[in-house]
Amino acid sequence: MSQIVISELVIYPLKSAAGIPLETARIDTFGLENDRRWMLIDEQGKMLTQRQHAKLCLLNPQLLNNQLRLNTGGFSELIVPPADTTSYHTAIVWDDHCRAYDCGEMAAEWLSDFMGIRCRLVYFPADEKRQVDTAYAETGDRTAFSDGFPILLTSQSSLDDLNQRLAQPVAMRRFRPNIVIRGATAYAEDEWQKIRFGDIDCRIVKPCSRCIMPNIDPATARIDKEPSQTLAGYRKKNNKVFFGQNLIHDQQGTLSVGMPAQIIRCAT
Repeated sequence: MSQIVISELVIYPLKSAAGIPLETARIDTFGLENDRRWMLIDEQGKMLTQRQHAKLCLLNPQLLNNQLRLNTGGFSELIVPPADTTSYHTAIVWDDHCRAYDCGEMAAEWLSDFMGIRCRLVYFPADEKRQVDTAYAETGDRTAFSDGFPILLTSQSSLDDLNQRLAQPVAMRRFRPNIVIRGATAYAEDEWQKIRFGDIDCRIVKPCSRCIMPNIDPATARIDKEPSQTLAGYRKKNNKVFFGQNLIHDQQGTLSVGMPAQIIRCAT
């Protein structure tokens, strides 16, 4: 086996919007720094994602001095003001109710115009404690507005295997990973239980079951049947389709593209 290394690092500052590729990324309490710290909620406080609103993929974020900026065709740039630490909402991610700061009327109006529905932009506070599901995690493991886990890992070899089965290959960004590795055989990550990047150990706790989002073309927001239809032919178990692995980190630190990965423990 060739050496396993990090080939891509990506954060998604606004949940369900486009990602930002990075050469280096810090891992903090919640996962990769600034990953899914902002989120759109409806008037009931429920999260808005590409599952119901595919056009979210057309929002392109930038971070300048940790300040969020959003761009998309037909709209002037939105420079999101700092979150109002005196104004709270209850933001709902699946069954979790999180305290979240409001990001102001300007952001709410801009995003409501773009989405075509009333919504607000909220920010996950540094002192908020959203516990990761203890069926897979330890007490104290935290995440921000991610679906459930701090970090998602995928393998380039696994994508290459999938693309050989597809009439039209798809890019890795369809699967929205934080860390992409290369050098392993296809789906070798299914058997890993612990992986180390430098001084950072990560527990591999759960395969990632996929929703409709990989079928959304991130360039156009068009929804198709692939790649889920093909994946279902060989990556389906208990009526769910899997691609990638959810990770929980044990230390904070810095990752970089090209950093070697060491597999510490595999399933027996």
